[in-house]
Amino acid sequence: MVSVVHECSQKGELVEVGDLLSCAITNMVSQVVLSQRIFANKGPESREFKDMVVEFMTISGVNIGDFVPWVGWMDLQGVVGKMKRLHKRFDKFLTDMIEEHVKSANDERKGKPDFLDIVMMENGEDVSGEKLNLSNIKALLLNLFTAGTDTSASIIEWALAEMMKNPNIMKRAHKEMDQVVGRQRLLVESDLPKLPYLQAICKETYRMHPSTPLSVPRVSNQACQVNGYYIPKNTRLNVNIWAIGRDPNVWANPLEFNPERFLSGGENARIDPSGVDFELIPFGAGRRICAGYRMAMVVIEYILGSLVHSFEWKLSDEVELNMDETFGLTLQKAVPLSAMVSPRLVPEAYY
Repeated sequence: MVSVVHECSQKGELVEVGDLLSCAITNMVSQVVLSQRIFANKGPESREFKDMVVEFMTISGVNIGDFVPWVGWMDLQGVVGKMKRLHKRFDKFLTDMIEEHVKSANDERKGKPDFLDIVMMENGEDVSGEKLNLSNIKALLLNLFTAGTDTSASIIEWALAEMMKNPNIMKRAHKEMDQVVGRQRLLVESDLPKLPYLQAICKETYRMHPSTPLSVPRVSNQACQVNGYYIPKNTRLNVNIWAIGRDPNVWANPLEFNPERFLSGGENARIDPSGVDFELIPFGAGRRICAGYRMAMVVIEYILGSLVHSFEWKLSDEVELNMDETFGLTLQKAVPLSAMVSPRLVPEAYY
């Protein structure tokens, strides 16, 4: 990823941040699941996959029939039809992936089975003792590749946009990284605990731009009362994470992007985004918290830190920074971020 951005800087090309992040994070997930990268950098397949994921997240969050069930059969927005067409595209993508994995299987990974090898074992069973069929496996892969890619990519894109909008924040992040990492090498994962300002930037991005603004739906398994409101059994519930992060009763100057609030001595320094403090729950909380939140937090800090440490970021002359949001299951930028970059490190660090 860093090499591709460096190549763009040498050619004077714009970096399409969303496409770059989607490719990088999808390849990271595929290394875990399939033991291989599935996309070439900035290739057409990567861009098509990103478009599929974005479409999936967008139409998943806008179906009126989900909220007013008695009109659902009419499919007023054509969401059901779009989902069926998108399902065929995803099914082909996953089928090709599994078939390719089976072909390349035994010799290359002998003695080192990966995630997909394990779930495809003939005697592979889930915790209930049921065997997984091909549809189960495809559904599992679909969850991993949709929930695990677009969400992290959108957080990093919003964080970069906020830092470009606030140059003093970018300068302070660069200063911290120069002190800890220097300019002779790339940032590595073991540097992250020594970069509290970078971590504060990530927390502030979780607060202002949560990747799933209305969380994922829950259902009440029994009737209860919340703040005097009666919630019947089997009620569909959405937690407005976006509104919690901008609540003036909780946050001082909630519309200001201010990472300092999370630093030691700041008014919100104690708040942790891993589901223990309900003021900041970008990954949800409780038993249904995002299963991959620990990996996501490291990936977000590592990729954002690498991009910020390695390059100076600025908008091209004819482009204005647009911070508008689009509504969907995930919080996308209305106008994808693209920027010019220039190297900050010694030339050898990029090779």
